[in-house]
Amino acid sequence: MGADSSAPRRRTRRFPVLTRDTARPEGGGRAAGGDAPAPYRQWPLLTVLAGTGAGLLIVLGEMRLGVLVVGGSLLAGAVLRRVVPNVGMLAVRSRFTDMLTYGLLGSLIIVLGLMAQPRPVLEIPFLEDVIRYLVR
Repeated sequence: MGADSSAPRRRTRRFPVLTRDTARPEGGGRAAGGDAPAPYRQWPLLTVLAGTGAGLLIVLGEMRLGVLVVGGSLLAGAVLRRVVPNVGMLAVRSRFTDMLTYGLLGSLIIVLGLMAQPRPVLEIPFLEDVIRYLVR
């Protein structure tokens, strides 16, 4: 018998009051059963990565569309993090923090993509004044 047999076994799934290790993020379990092949267990992360990769390839031809696809992939990651109970490695922090991070980054990338030159789709008038003031 090894050293593992002498360690006390926990009888509850609650986290101890004093943690000695890093806790797994909420929803960080496998997205599919352990008998499924590895790609199927991590389908939420692979979905976001595939969308981001597709957006980066699209950027080579049409910059604005590619940036919008990348931002949309991050927003999809926020939605997956909210809707799917176990998202595998897409769970990095708490559910709220992941949703907030993916959502804000995705939204910011989309807004910046809409503001890109030439012929911006979205114009924010006060930004030009702010840049003039800062660059003076």
